Parts: sequence; C-alpha cells; structure tokens
Amino acid sequence: MLEGIHDLLREPEPLVLREVPVPEPGPGELLLRVLACGVCHTELDEIEGRTPPPAYPVIPGHEVVGLVEAAGPGADGSRTGQRVGVGWFFSSCGSCEYCREGNENLCSEFRATGRDADGGYARYMKVPEGSAFPIPETLDEVSAAPLLCAGAIGYRSLRLTGIRDGDPLGLTGFGGSAHLVLKMVRAMYPATEVFVFARDPGERDFAMELGAAWAGDTSDTSPVPLRAVIDTTPAWKPVVEAMRNLAPKGRLVINAIRKEDTDRSRLLELDYAGHLWMEREIKSVANVSPRDIREFLRVAGEEGLKPDTSRYSLEEANRVLGELRRGGVRGAKVLVMD
Repeated sequence: MLEGIHDLLREPEPLVLREVPVPEPGPGELLLRVLACGVCHTELDEIEGRTPPPAYPVIPGHEVVGLVEAAGPGADGSRTGQRVGVGWFFSSCGSCEYCREGNENLCSEFRATGRDADGGYARYMKVPEGSAFPIPETLDEVSAAPLLCAGAIGYRSLRLTGIRDGDPLGLTGFGGSAHLVLKMVRAMYPATEVFVFARDPGERDFAMELGAAWAGDTSDTSPVPLRAVIDTTPAWKPVVEAMRNLAPKGRLVINAIRKEDTDRSRLLELDYAGHLWMEREIKSVANVSPRDIREFLRVAGEEGLKPDTSRYSLEEANRVLGELRRGGVRGAKVLVMD
C-alpha cells in the first residue's frame, strides 16, 4: 500500500505491506485473483507526487493479469475462471463526446487503476467488467502483464506517429515500453528501421540485440533524419534533442504521464528555427483507451510479441521500484503473486 508522497532516493521503502479484507465486487464488477502485476515507471510518478492518488492509502499497480474469481450483481458470471488483464484504464463516464468516439482516455472522469482505485500490487482486486480484457492463450501471465500498459501505451504512441512502413523511427529511452515498441515495429512495419537514443550503454546494447539499426547517446545525431520519434523518458533533455533529429513534417510523440521538473530549463534550449520550423510537431499521449488494450493484446497474441521480463515476489516490490528509479533497466519487471 502507498500511504503518501515519498522521495525514493531518500526513502527506499515507500510501500507498506498490509493484510486487508478481500474486496467485494459491486454492481457490474469482477473480483480477480491476481497472478502477476508489472512494475511501471508511472508508479514512481505516483509515489513521488507527479501524479498523486486523490486519496490514501491506495494499492498501486496497473499491469495486472488475474483469474476472475466472482462476478458482482449485473456482471457476467460466466467469466468466472477466465484469465483477464487490467491496464491503466479503470473507468470513465461512458457518455461524453470522447467516450462515445472511443477516446475514453480523454474523458474528464477518467479513473486510473492503481491511482484512483486499488490496483494489482495485491492478491485480489476488483474492477469494472468492461475494463477486464481476455488474455490470448499464447501468452503466459508474466509475459502478458507488461503488455497491459507498457505495451498498450506503446501501441497507441506508435499509431499516433502516423508512420508508414519504411519510415525511419526514433526511440528516446529504452525501458519497458520502448523495447516493446521496437518489437512491434519489427512485426508490424518490417521495412522501418529503428534508431535508439539512450544515455545508458547497457540500454543501447540491449536495443541493438533486439534489432535496432543504430543506438547512440541522447545527445548524438541520428545517421538519418527521422520521420517520427517516440520519447519514453521522464526528462526534458531528450525532447529537445529529439526535435533536432526530426525530418521536415516529422512528429515527436511524448509517451509519458508526467515529466520531472529537475531539468525543465532544458526547454529554454528549444529553438523555433532549429527545432520546430519545417512543420515539425510535438504530440502528447494521454493515458490509454480500452481500444488500445484490446487491439494490442490481439496483435501481441497473433504476432507472438513478448517482453523481456524479470520476475519478483510481491514482497520485493520496494526493491524493484528502487531499481527502476536508479535506471538502467533491461526489459520489464513483474511481480508474481504465487
């Protein structure tokens, strides 16, 4: 459980392990027995106050795979025993303009799993039935967990780039989401070359192992102008550097829920003529929609897309968050409940 804002550099154990009652599913809800839950950088944003929960305590975790244990009133009881996944999307109003057009991620009443409602760092959780998506049989629960956020938000980011097969694509940062984007590109856009910018040499080596055409430091210049760049970092410097590497009409897609304030002054380096002119543009990614999760799980199942993962027990959650905060992460980290 998270009970307040913490500085992870000074407080290495922000979460408290507590025994609480098994939640009762309400109308239209499912009770899940959690099998696995991925650890996402957004948990750091919650803990450190960049996107704080509206109330404490709260159970974090939004890359959840579980078995349906029970159905609340009005929910489909036949789903009992089904293996399902829950991502960052927990609920929305369902009736506004954005919800009607399939962009529930933009709804003013958007609620996030593990922030606005208890999430998957637990053995049981409840969720609206419409926010629980079947997991393809070809995916085991540990491989599936990071797909619910890192994968789905990467899929949305990739769609928002507007690239066509053969367009060169850049990735800044190479953690849980970016390494999945590289795998997506190789499956969905086989003629597209991917150029990776990462400050950590281990991340650059990992990118080359997975098939990147080139990998360099954040400040390096790409060998070719890029049609699009997806930024997955928590910092501002990569944004400025990425804009410099865009081709005319190029688009930078920022895949981050918040940016850290420590290097905000980097934005002063953004020069109109050198970075934005020639119809270059910056586009943000806001949350993730049910469509993104549903479609990406289907693609992952059909293409056999699986993240590189490391397994940990629930009791090791604080240790895993510390490793994520320090950086240099290879692939995705997953808490396994049994």
